[in-house]
Amino acid sequence: MSGPTTQTTEVKIPEFRQIMGHPAPLWMLFMSEFWERFAFYGIRWALVLYIVSQFYGGDASGQAAANLTYGSYLALVYAGALFGGYVADRVLGYQRSILLGAGFMAAGLFMIAIPDPTIFKFGLATIIVGNGMFKPNISTMVGKLYSMGDTRRDSGFTIFYMGINVGGFLAPIFTQLLAQKVFATGDTPAYKIVFISAGVGMIISLFWFYLGRRGLKGIGEPAPEAKDPKRIAYVALGALAVIPVVYALLAVGAAALQGVLSVLFLILVAMLIVEGVRNGPVARDKTIAMMVIFAFNIMFWCFFEQAGSSFTFLADQIVNRELGFMTFPVAWFQSVNSLAIIFFAPVVAAIWVWMGKRGQNPSIPRKFALGIIGNGLAFGLLMYALTHLVDDKKMIPFWTLFMVYVIQSIGELCLSPIGLSMVTKLAPTRLVGMGMGGWFLSTGIGNNLSGIVASMMSGEHGMTVESALTGYTQGFWILIGGGVLLFILAPFIQKLMHGVK
Repeated sequence: MSGPTTQTTEVKIPEFRQIMGHPAPLWMLFMSEFWERFAFYGIRWALVLYIVSQFYGGDASGQAAANLTYGSYLALVYAGALFGGYVADRVLGYQRSILLGAGFMAAGLFMIAIPDPTIFKFGLATIIVGNGMFKPNISTMVGKLYSMGDTRRDSGFTIFYMGINVGGFLAPIFTQLLAQKVFATGDTPAYKIVFISAGVGMIISLFWFYLGRRGLKGIGEPAPEAKDPKRIAYVALGALAVIPVVYALLAVGAAALQGVLSVLFLILVAMLIVEGVRNGPVARDKTIAMMVIFAFNIMFWCFFEQAGSSFTFLADQIVNRELGFMTFPVAWFQSVNSLAIIFFAPVVAAIWVWMGKRGQNPSIPRKFALGIIGNGLAFGLLMYALTHLVDDKKMIPFWTLFMVYVIQSIGELCLSPIGLSMVTKLAPTRLVGMGMGGWFLSTGIGNNLSGIVASMMSGEHGMTVESALTGYTQGFWILIGGGVLLFILAPFIQKLMHGVK
């Protein structure tokens, strides 16, 4: 769908009431994002367990299929962001895109509570379409509250980022308590309560934004020529038409989806490189450097996203979660990442500042390399635990998986926060948006691969100590080898970046 650009010129920043030194709408966006992330992360721990329990009768042979579905779902979430940004920019405006996306996400979350495999996948497809219209656009709205030269801009995004992680931290804890302590029947968690409570969280996000958007004073509204209410209907109908397509991509399987995503990625790479060459040697070199980083980004997320798939089955079956005073719930492992991010983000930022003052701040490629190596060290800990710390019950200590999530999170902090900033500096000037698309698509490809890798770790009959050790050992060597290779290549990549830091 096409139409005139909704934001053709830079909007003058209105005078906002200030709360804690920031524009008041920031806090409205913070809470809207908090509830959206509550919904998104609230179901993360339950998805693969639910698929096995509901659609495979609890048989461990269903683990491989559950992992593949989870990886494909995440991959399409990232791919959907490419189109959601376009709809907001060119057709609907940011505010209306966010509201429409929230509505679709809420509908999808309620749909997956219905115990039917077809409706379940249609529900996931609906969440994916809604997330594409919501997620990239609410982040864009934060940037529009500040002028480009406003020194508070970075701290505003930091506050917003905390909303993401506070929602991500609380959601698994709350939904697990509802599912296993309040509404559980027997030993099986009431998974539908997880999905329904996430849907309620999404509705809260929708109304929070709807009621608070007046405070934005026109920021994110469509341009006058694009305010026709019919556009909302057109986009809604277009989104409904896309849902069966997304369902088909989920249904064909991760291997076929990998082919589709790879073709899209290669087309995107070709377009970016052609544009880079057209703009001269410097632009060409920067584009090539960005492509190399994209390749390593795929590797990172392929193994990082074991956190929601194979690690869940590991926690459920092979980790001794008895702490003496309580049994640590499987769901709560999903909160460790957000808790670690909240705690370590200022520490990592302070280290970069400290090193920068001494002229030792690592280059972008070396920070990426450190992130990949950090991810590899997490797999090294699992490899050690599965080799030397297995008890008579074929279980490993609780602290090992807990620390795996922490170590992975520190690796994420070395890599993820600088990714989007890097793209804006390296992509050809006319195709920065396409460069962003490449970043999201590379992350999506990594997520889809994560499901394929996780399915191999579970094998045909479910995860065992032996299958986990084999898979995680391979992950360790791939990540350490990839991280070391990138560290060695860093000076050459930095040269191609022509001074970009």
